[in-house]
Amino acid sequence: MGIAILAASVDPLEKATEVQGGLSFPIAYGVTRDQAAAIDAWWEDRRSIIQPSEFVLDGGGKVLSATYSTGPVGRMDAGDALRLVKFLEKKKND
Repeated sequence: MGIAILAASVDPLEKATEVQGGLSFPIAYGVTRDQAAAIDAWWEDRRSIIQPSEFVLDGGGKVLSATYSTGPVGRMDAGDALRLVKFLEKKKND
């Protein structure tokens, strides 16, 4: 579909590489609080981490969908992202 998926993590390179495993999309590592704020990710002060924050953008950078979670439930995987993009494309063309 000509889409790109990117993940971001506060983890250092070694841990991000381990988590990436066989994924076919890149994971940014070492994300700081300021960088998280720049993309409107949900930063958790207590653990200094980004809580799950997923965004679907159009080709011009407009946010079409944003999902925030405070824990492991509700995280979008690559298949979910693809289904959402297909739904948004269909909706746009209807």
